[in-house]
Amino acid sequence: MCLAVPAQVVAIDEATDTGTVALGEVRKDVSLALVDDVSIGDFLLIHVGYALNRISPEEAARTLELFGEAELVEELAGSGTP
Repeated sequence: MCLAVPAQVVAIDEATDTGTVALGEVRKDVSLALVDDVSIGDFLLIHVGYALNRISPEEAARTLELFGEAELVEELAGSGTP
């Protein structure tokens, strides 16, 4: 199953076009090459190490709530994935 996970940008490295995103306490470095004008605090959909697009904080919260109902949030956090 392919799954894009919403995560919030907590740091950006403009030299490498990468950012650090957070999902709960999990942090992961991802490529920002596919999304323009990313800022700290933005919510992005992350899939296999790439940011796919920006989403609103409300959409991120709704998606994470649905993941929680499906008991996917703990599974994702435990695997080190966003």
